[in-house]
Amino acid sequence: MKNNNPKAILFILVGMLVFSAQDTIMKHIFSFVSLYEVYLIRTLVSFIIILLFLKLTKRPIVFKTQYPLLTFCRVILFFFGFSSFYISLSIMPLAMATALFFVSPFLITIFAKFFLKEQIGPRRWFAVIIGFIGVYVILNPDFSNFDYLSLLPILCAFCYSLSIIIIKKTSDKDSVYTQTFTFYFGAIIFSLIFYFLIGDGQYNTIDHPASQFIFREWFSSLETSMIFMIITGITASAAFILLFTAYRIGSPSVVSPFEYSILIWSTLSGWFFFNEIPNLNTFIGMFLIVFGGIYIFIREKAKDQYIVTEKPLR
Repeated sequence: MKNNNPKAILFILVGMLVFSAQDTIMKHIFSFVSLYEVYLIRTLVSFIIILLFLKLTKRPIVFKTQYPLLTFCRVILFFFGFSSFYISLSIMPLAMATALFFVSPFLITIFAKFFLKEQIGPRRWFAVIIGFIGVYVILNPDFSNFDYLSLLPILCAFCYSLSIIIIKKTSDKDSVYTQTFTFYFGAIIFSLIFYFLIGDGQYNTIDHPASQFIFREWFSSLETSMIFMIITGITASAAFILLFTAYRIGSPSVVSPFEYSILIWSTLSGWFFFNEIPNLNTFIGMFLIVFGGIYIFIREKAKDQYIVTEKPLR
């Protein structure tokens, strides 16, 4: 079944469309839900769907990790990393947040050099520089009046990239589904902790969309929000299944560049649902980030050294 590339490409395109739909829903509901309320419902729904998928496909279900400390670190990084991304959707256009997240291939390359002792040639370093130039172009920072919250997608990419390095360390004994379930357990526990700490809304005192998204009282608009929260869980699990199926049946070096299709979906969703039209800087920055990322994929294939392309970027 391996190297069924046309089918894998279709799966990855649909998977990124579904991920974009999830992000679109998150951006739509941030004004009347609490972030970790969504996280809890989304994770519970995803957990049930993935569990049913494994049962129906007769795949082994293993919850126990062989690397408890590294897994705990990965769960924290993943949980708070994507918390940062979802918070960013409350203060910036969808396409911009998505584009900035794709600094992750460059960060993974850097971390692989220092933590995995991988050999990175000058061409890939050049691609990394091009990617960071793209980030700078998108942000177009005015340091006298710079909103540091616009760095949240990059913080997400930073945490995500470190978690990928940990996955490369633990994948020899922990399956992808074990790694997924440990994250689900961790996300549920962390979300419940936030419920007991801030779920009553007592700290929702700052009139700022990001702050209100974090500290808003839980379940204050359940009749409106529940269906959306359930859909985020359905889309998250569907996208997970599509992406990992694509990487399982196709060649990673062929499949991975199509992850950038989410930039198209996010741009279209932002325009259609939120009337967000990216400026010229965003388009130029996107081009540089995509160019740098795809060049890294090409060089990894040429060197038969798969660091970034081995796993999906979402």
